[in-house]
Amino acid sequence: MIYLNLDKPQQWKQDIEQSVDYFNRWFITFAPEAFRAAREGTIERAQQTLQICADLRAITPEALKQKPDTLTVLRMCTAPPLAIDRLAGLAGVNRRLVQEMEHHRLPAQLREHELNKQLQKLCDTISQLLDIDLFPWLKEGQDVEVTPDDRTRAATIIADRLCNTLANPIIRNEQERRQLRLIATFLEQHGYTKQSVASTVPISTMRAGTYAIRLNITAGKERPINIPIDVVIQPKNALPQQLPIFIEAKSAGDFVNPNKRRKEEANKMQHLRAAFGDNIRYILFLCGYFGSDYLGYEAAEGIDWVWEHRIEDLARLID
Repeated sequence: MIYLNLDKPQQWKQDIEQSVDYFNRWFITFAPEAFRAAREGTIERAQQTLQICADLRAITPEALKQKPDTLTVLRMCTAPPLAIDRLAGLAGVNRRLVQEMEHHRLPAQLREHELNKQLQKLCDTISQLLDIDLFPWLKEGQDVEVTPDDRTRAATIIADRLCNTLANPIIRNEQERRQLRLIATFLEQHGYTKQSVASTVPISTMRAGTYAIRLNITAGKERPINIPIDVVIQPKNALPQQLPIFIEAKSAGDFVNPNKRRKEEANKMQHLRAAFGDNIRYILFLCGYFGSDYLGYEAAEGIDWVWEHRIEDLARLID
């Protein structure tokens, strides 16, 4: 089996330094633009929420049913802004309900009566905690018309609050999209074509010289689980029924978080081995702050990696 980096610890220190520098250059150049774009979209979401809820004078279960992720914006309209767990605790509702609404949906298992009851609790809690300084038209005893400037000012502050809580996910998502584009471009430059792969078809039936983006691989027989894989590549020289290469794109802006989550890759590798055998090729595509502790842990699990700043290493597996 060809190893790219896991068996070369003498190179790790230099690669770590280059990877950190690479990530920092990207962050300084592109992160502000990604954040600004997200902020513009968030301002629009805040304005929609003000419209749906009649300038926060009608925070109702019906409004939340119409657009469940309105709750995300409403959490930023309180003083202080509320985290998911805090809102669920104060309202006395199931945390799962709040989480589902944050993902733009309502839980299907709740009966209508119970759903309305829990939504009303959320509405009551948020209404009691609204930031009156941000929405002066809600002050007791006042019945003033809300001007467009009032709405714009409030929506901008709400957007800033929300973007501050979402800063890391915004950057992480943009980085992931960029990494996947980079891998796809590299593969196509090497003569590969993108293929759609149905979940019902064995993954080993992928045509040689093709790749797929974001697949769910089913592993296990008695208790099958879906394993999300970022990129699946079937090499040009693949034999019939050969397993493709699985790649997971990962980036990090500090050394702490990768060490906290390093077991996730190991668990995924264990599931893949259980389903497909020990010859599985599961490769990490790394950019940013991945220290020697992280690399040593993954190497011990038999997990290899490609550094983004040296993506050409991937050619050794696909050509």
